[in-house]
Formats: sequence, C-alpha cells, structure tokens
Amino acid sequence: MPESTRMWVEVVFNVTYLIVVWTLVVMIARRLPSVAPADRPVALRFTWAFALLALGDTGHVGFRVLAYALGGLAAHPLLVGLGALSTAYTVTIFYMLMLDIWRLRYNKPLGIFGGVLLAAGIVRLVVMAFPQNQWGQIVAPYDWSLLRNALLVVQGLGVMFLILRDAIRAGDTPFKWIGVMIAFSYTFYAPVILWSAQAPMLGMLMIPKTCAYIAVAIIGYQAIFQRNTSAQTQPVPQAA
Repeated sequence: MPESTRMWVEVVFNVTYLIVVWTLVVMIARRLPSVAPADRPVALRFTWAFALLALGDTGHVGFRVLAYALGGLAAHPLLVGLGALSTAYTVTIFYMLMLDIWRLRYNKPLGIFGGVLLAAGIVRLVVMAFPQNQWGQIVAPYDWSLLRNALLVVQGLGVMFLILRDAIRAGDTPFKWIGVMIAFSYTFYAPVILWSAQAPMLGMLMIPKTCAYIAVAIIGYQAIFQRNTSAQTQPVPQAA
C-alpha cells in the first residue's frame, strides 16, 4: 500500500473513530441516571472507563491527525509521542476499572489473581514514567515498549479470563461477548507490539483492534444502560 494511501486510511479512520467513541460516551453518560440503583456502581465504572479511553485516544489518534496536517509524523515526533503517552495511561486505568466491573457484577472478591492484575497496572503506570521510554520518538525503544506492553497484556488477558469465566458460569451473554471482544483486540494488538518496528504496515492492525473496543462499548451500553431502568439485571453468580 502506498504511503499516501495508508496515511489517508488512518486519518479517515481516526476521525471516524473519535466521532463514534465520543458519541457513545455521551449516550452512556446521559443514560447513567436512569440505571437501576443496584446496577449503578457497574454503570458508573463503565462510564468512567470509556470516558478515559476516549480522552486518551483523542490525544493519541488526534495528535497523529494533527501531525499529518502539519507536515507528517516524522516532522512532529514529540506530538506523536505525547499522544501515545496519553493513551498508554488511560488504557491502563481502563483495565483497572474493567477489573472492578468484573468484581462488582459477579460479586467476587478481588483475590490473589485480581491483586496481581491490579499490581500489573500500577507497575505499568510507574514504568511509563521513566525517561527511557523516550516518548518524544515516533518509534519507542523496543525493550521498554515490550516491557510496558507485556504488563498491559497481563492486565487485559487476565481481565478477559475473569469476565469470560464468570459470564459463562452465570449465563451472562453480553459480558461473554465483552470478553470475546477483549480477546479479539489482543489478537490484533500482539503483532503490532512484537513486529511493527520491523514491519510498519502491521500498524494497520490497530484498526480492527480499535473496532473491538467500540464493540465492547456498544455491548455494554445495550446490556447495562438500554435494558436497565428500574429492574435489577445483574446476573446471579453461580457457585464455583
């Protein structure tokens, strides 16, 4: 694919994504007051999770669009790096909130495994503060990129496992699909983490990865906010 074509595909997708994700955040926030009291803690965390995700991605993909408009990514590496930094922090907190959503929805203690996932997020927040990450570069140092993304993989796949396990046990179809979409997102993200520095075209896999997050937002909106006004709809956890 020619570079100019790839640029326009990315720009059009990024702008479309920001419009869609912020529209979903507004829809979710507007429905929050009508959620049943028993489900409001889950709904509130879901609202914050996607508001933070949208905010971080506005920096990430928004700054990339701006860099293209100002002459290209190579001409504005700091702008691109700061955008990547913003989404790196917000997606870490996103998975912390998803972990708490799992805990509340299925009435589970955090436990040792949940504590490990929470610790992975905290360690990732610390790791990202080190100057060795060189956020001012378009292509981050491979070893530091691998370290911080390995911690994100632990977070994400761990949350995916907990949600899938308990959603299947409880017959909670919407959250089962949320777990599946998280799995899809990491399927597309893994090659980007490992090989995009050597094969930049792999960066295009971020498009289906991002679409998986949009799917999570839509599924959650329908399950928590649209179908939930006064009746308590949380699944009843089954005994382990």
